[in-house]
Amino acid sequence: MKKGKKKNIFSKIIMALNHSPDKQKLQDLANRLRILSIKCTNASKSGHPTSCCSMAELTSVLFFHTLKYKVSSPKDPSSDRFVLSKGHCAPILYSAWCLAGLFPESELMKLRQIDNDLEGHPTPRLSFVDVATGSLGQGLSCAAGMAYTGKYFDKASYRVFCLMGDGESAEGSVIEAANFSSFYKLDNLVAIIDVNRLGQSDPTSIQHDLNYYQRMWEGHGWNSIIVDGHDIEAICQAFYDAEHFKGKPTILLAKTYKGKGIPGVEDQMNWHGKPIGDKTVEAISAIESQMIDKNISGENINHQIVIDDAKEIDIQPIYLSELPTYKPTDKIATREAYGLALAKLGRSSERVVAMDGDTKNSTFAITFQKEFPERFIECFIAEQNLVGVGIGCASRDRTVAFASTFAAFFSRAYDQIRMGGISQTKLKMVGSHVGVSIGEDGPSQMALEDLAMFRAIPNCVVFYPSDGVSCERAVELAANIPTMCYIRTSRPATVNVYPNDTSFTVGRGKVVHQSDKDVCLLVGAGVTLHECLKAYNVLKSEGLYVRVFDPFTIKPLDHEGLISNAIACEGKVVVVEDHYPEGGLGEAVSGALSMTNVRVKRISVNGLPRSGPPDALLELFGISSNHIIAAVKNAF
Repeated sequence: MKKGKKKNIFSKIIMALNHSPDKQKLQDLANRLRILSIKCTNASKSGHPTSCCSMAELTSVLFFHTLKYKVSSPKDPSSDRFVLSKGHCAPILYSAWCLAGLFPESELMKLRQIDNDLEGHPTPRLSFVDVATGSLGQGLSCAAGMAYTGKYFDKASYRVFCLMGDGESAEGSVIEAANFSSFYKLDNLVAIIDVNRLGQSDPTSIQHDLNYYQRMWEGHGWNSIIVDGHDIEAICQAFYDAEHFKGKPTILLAKTYKGKGIPGVEDQMNWHGKPIGDKTVEAISAIESQMIDKNISGENINHQIVIDDAKEIDIQPIYLSELPTYKPTDKIATREAYGLALAKLGRSSERVVAMDGDTKNSTFAITFQKEFPERFIECFIAEQNLVGVGIGCASRDRTVAFASTFAAFFSRAYDQIRMGGISQTKLKMVGSHVGVSIGEDGPSQMALEDLAMFRAIPNCVVFYPSDGVSCERAVELAANIPTMCYIRTSRPATVNVYPNDTSFTVGRGKVVHQSDKDVCLLVGAGVTLHECLKAYNVLKSEGLYVRVFDPFTIKPLDHEGLISNAIACEGKVVVVEDHYPEGGLGEAVSGALSMTNVRVKRISVNGLPRSGPPDALLELFGISSNHIIAAVKNAF
């Protein structure tokens, strides 16, 4: 036999030995996972035990044979990532970590209790959860962001696994993530669909047609493997094959049965999302009859070793590489200043990355891309995936991620943004082309709801810079804030209000003009701050003095500054915003002043917009300097 052939055969033998499972132990662990899922959902009188039972073998193989992770350090940077996209199956995820030795079974029995972090769906309150799930169809995008980070930014060995339900695979966001993952050849990503046939109220549309699933996923550029989701050895082999398949992500299409192992419940309708109650004793007895070791522990079963090659992250603050350099007469759009600032941050830290949804030449993320192409991700026209990928990139603090598109298009991804809040993500989002001031493009492109959207997200800082200097500083501040941030940027070029060395603070506004004679406080942001300044000049020429206030951040808002300046201006305030009246700057200011005797006049976009020149639209829809002047003269 030739030497080359001997070597090839030897390699295959070694590979086979490495993936050879102890089938009975893994099967016993799968059944223990079933039993624990049944017990803890019974204890909480709520939950999804039947959905957990369908994925028991998949979970057992993953946690006790395939995944490389450290129980002592669940967020270890070099460990494999696991995303449970079908978040209602949290009980079996918790059971797996319990059997792995992270916490005792007594803790598991506190599922869904108000003083316990083992909630109905997973959240990052738990050390072993990177992203919150539960709103279906989002896990794969987050996993794709993690996999992209691992392959192209960290250049590390860790792999990413995402387990989905068959029902959620109908979501458009899943298809967006599928196309993204294949385009970028994320062969370190393995998705699993638990094809258990039954949805919440009806069977799924595809049911157990695994060949249909296979054609669909292969059509999206994936390597696909059909597997019996209750066959331990077949699952081990499938994960092994996935690890060694290069150039494409892999999906395991696992045929399973909902409620597997529970007599009278398996593969039956009307058992979704409810404990099995009176059937518990019979169910546990039936499951235990299939076990050799009824008390098996998962500790020391998994012999996979983490390869510690994920680089240490530098958590030092990130600053602009140079101060803004605008001349007093310069005009610049805040969207363009965003691109300049992002490139400056990129020069200061390799952790800064950016992504965009095919609008980079309008949001000016292209400025960053040109300088750091290896740290830029084009996500194309798929905003749900854009946000999900960003959340994945930012997880475990591997990157400081900025995602940009037209602000109006973030509304398409609002569920991802909402779940990002629950995930406690640190993703920074930047929306351009806000308000009627964008001009001729018309109402479909005008973000007039975005402030309301982002103000509603817990722990989200909302910036609304009004010139190039304040925008650059907003980007710098956002990079260092350990929560989600949103930066609202405008299309029109405007003069700079602030000197280049001006400092800014989150939650602190700026008084742009003031005197001891001020009879009204004007509050504007972005384009409307400049309309306030025009109004200030006209009113001053007529002997009427007003004070101009720039809030800089809409959330948190400078309550103290607003109150003190409003009182100094005879308790009269005019707020003007390029936004619909609901949920924007006007409501924020009114809320801040609600417990005072201050009177507030709110001016906002007063109708459904149309195409036209920006100045004409500001006038037509009631937010121009002329309307501000009229409000000051007539409203109080």
